[in-house]
Amino acid sequence: MEYENRDEWIIKKYQQDEATMIQLFVTWSLQNELDPVQLYQRAYPAQSKNEALVRAVEEADPTEFEISNETLLDVLQLFGNDDLAFVASEEIEKLERK
Repeated sequence: MEYENRDEWIIKKYQQDEATMIQLFVTWSLQNELDPVQLYQRAYPAQSKNEALVRAVEEADPTEFEISNETLLDVLQLFGNDDLAFVASEEIEKLERK
């Protein structure tokens, strides 16, 4: 594998993994009757509209598979989305009190 191709492969793989993370977040949010766009804006108020997130919401099927709270938090933290993981953990606490 040439070096340039390897770099391209690494970038493409990261983008695919990031898309999976977004899909998991959206699915978890919808399964818990939460608005993923609103949660994202709470975590990152200075960021503009996240097109990948909006696309994932439009394509989401929250019944396809179930995402546990722990899995969501692990995946978010793995990708360095600590602010979003914090907002999600606040919502998890609220859900557990119900």
